[in-house]
Amino acid sequence: MAIHERKAREREARERLIIDAARELAEAEGWDAVTTRRLAERVEYSQPVLYSHFAGMGALMAAVAMEGFAEIAEALRAVRTPEASPSERLADVASAYLDFGARHPALYDAMFSRAVQLEFAQESTPAPMREGFGALREAVRPLAADAAELDALTEVFWSCLHGLVTLAATGRLNSALVEQRLTALVARFTR
Repeated sequence: MAIHERKAREREARERLIIDAARELAEAEGWDAVTTRRLAERVEYSQPVLYSHFAGMGALMAAVAMEGFAEIAEALRAVRTPEASPSERLADVASAYLDFGARHPALYDAMFSRAVQLEFAQESTPAPMREGFGALREAVRPLAADAAELDALTEVFWSCLHGLVTLAATGRLNSALVEQRLTALVARFTR
């Protein structure tokens, strides 16, 4: 059993190395720079070894995205302050979301813009993906009239945040207006 356990640990370590290398390369040069050839060189394993872990770049990008969903969920949970007002909670969550997207543009791209085989808003949606949406949902909850409105309002709020992250990342928004945009968004939702 010890040999089998050691091989499992080695496989897990190799997979971790591949995911980390993909993230680093994507953040430094963008996802187009992440190729199996470059990854193989970086992790010092052959391309067939990479394919033994991930069926292709889409599967690798999905693994990276899943890490991102867990990280953004944690970032959103970390700013929860029970004693804050609903507008303060919404502003804190929005700020954390925008900050995450700005600090990790390639990771955010893998999570929300790249074509990966991850299902949103389904029974089969993995827990890390549901938890991030759940954190947004909890911030929006005090502003919704009822349960039927809550999911729709949360999706609209998320869509606004996603638009801000995406437009800012591509240089299409005035970088001097970050705080004003956040204030305007929260004000519109908390009226």
